[in-house]
Amino acid sequence: MDNQRLILFFALAFILFLTWEAWQADYGPQPVAGSQVESTGGAPTAEVPKDVPIAQQPHSDSAAKADTPAAPDTGMEASPANQRIHVRTDTFDIEIDTRGGDIREADLLDYPVASDKPDEPFRLLKDTLPNLFVAQTGLLSDSAAPDHYANFTAQRSDYELAPGQDELRVPLVWQDDSGIKVTKTLVFYRGSHVIDVEQTIENNSADAWQGRQYRQLQRSRPDGSGESAFIYTYTGGVIYSEAEKYEKIEFDDMAEQSLSRDINGGWAAMIQHYFLGAIIPPPDQTNHFYTKAPGDDRFVLGLVSPSESVAPGQSASFTTRFFVGPKEQDVLEDLAEGLDLTVDYGMLTVIAKPLFWVLDWFHGLFGNWGWAIIMVTLIIKLIFYPLSAASYRSMANMRKFAPKMQQLKERYGDDRQRMSQAMMELYKKEKINPLGGCLPMIVQIPVFIALYWVLLESVELRQAPFILWIQDLSIRDPYYVLPLLMGVSMFVQQKLNPPPPDPVQAKVMMALPIIFTLFFAFFPAGLVLYWLANSVLSVAQQWYITAKIEKAAETKK
Repeated sequence: MDNQRLILFFALAFILFLTWEAWQADYGPQPVAGSQVESTGGAPTAEVPKDVPIAQQPHSDSAAKADTPAAPDTGMEASPANQRIHVRTDTFDIEIDTRGGDIREADLLDYPVASDKPDEPFRLLKDTLPNLFVAQTGLLSDSAAPDHYANFTAQRSDYELAPGQDELRVPLVWQDDSGIKVTKTLVFYRGSHVIDVEQTIENNSADAWQGRQYRQLQRSRPDGSGESAFIYTYTGGVIYSEAEKYEKIEFDDMAEQSLSRDINGGWAAMIQHYFLGAIIPPPDQTNHFYTKAPGDDRFVLGLVSPSESVAPGQSASFTTRFFVGPKEQDVLEDLAEGLDLTVDYGMLTVIAKPLFWVLDWFHGLFGNWGWAIIMVTLIIKLIFYPLSAASYRSMANMRKFAPKMQQLKERYGDDRQRMSQAMMELYKKEKINPLGGCLPMIVQIPVFIALYWVLLESVELRQAPFILWIQDLSIRDPYYVLPLLMGVSMFVQQKLNPPPPDPVQAKVMMALPIIFTLFFAFFPAGLVLYWLANSVLSVAQQWYITAKIEKAAETKK
């Protein structure tokens, strides 16, 4: 075994890793979404009742007056009788339906749908297929209570956060003939993607009112549009608890078995590449977490709160918090414990997080994510210089004795056993360690893979420009210049290595730069830039060490 095989192993390991990730997404073991009591902190909630609504339903004018839902529809379009409330802040352009107070559409004003469409904001929530995604809240009670089928009234149809205003409150009112009045207030904040929801019950009836609130995220499977066939990122449900930490609840899990679990604190979210919608309950409250799959390719992830009693003439409030926005780690860390884990770096998070911090620091220094990637690559190469130097010295020594190895091959021909014995004797005589480059490469693989996930998952690199024609590091190079340069650098690096004695292996090594060039042609430019920078630095490092060893050898002569 020589160092050419180690290079081949290192290159192919990266490709196999990507293949394994895609296979895991489709066929790997899935978490069990079974029934389990997580915590006994506070009064645990009961099983989610059958009357928790799970699908928006249209109704006629007469049905609206009777507040009786009709059969489920398939697209969640709003009835003409419903009123849409338009809310605009510095971060959101939102539509709220007076039926249920659902958040039906949410455009993120700071995040264009594409770099060449700066005036078209990315729509995270939408109430039509494909990629349906809405946020819903309601109350459950044996007496009068509005669920997300109920009709609310609003004072205005348009709300806008005024200059100098830090908070915008949008109240919706529902009232029953029995004397129960519910005011659902959605609160928006300047510079924030947080939406607080307050549901205040005023009991003007003669009897005590008792009930619970529910809040849920409902969405369909992604249609896959705009996704690269070479890049897999998770889309689906996620929950967090103190005991189990970060758990993925995939759509297939929801279809096979409903989640039913009491959790103290925690949170629930529907996540996708770069963005998420999350429900964040009070940290000291025990909620019942549930999932449902009502059909028509819809999936629901929600929470039911503990019961609240309101005496006649009294009032009480339920509160909850939604986050609808990008996966900015510093923001998510401040909102709830573990919410930053939705930036899914996988099992190498412990390495990936420090890499992101360094990358973010360099971005603050240069104001450019492309140069930050290059600087992080340089830092990694410097940290691993002693290990890399040992590897390159081993390769240089192997290169120096390549003529003698070729002579052994010509002498023994196809007698592989005799040839292997002769090569081992040569290694022993010349004090060459053929495995000298193995350990350094193996040690670096986790770091390289962790950085790969940082570049893939970090929303900060979405639509981030570099220089010249690279105006978005999160999509492929439109002219394939970076992949071609990367292929050239790999070819040059290959020429610095000792030629393999095995002809078949030599052909494989010659094809490797071409394979990688074609493979990386469809990768995001930020990933290719990292690989190119790493390859160029490796060439410079290997050339320097090889030249130094050859010069020392000539001096001895």
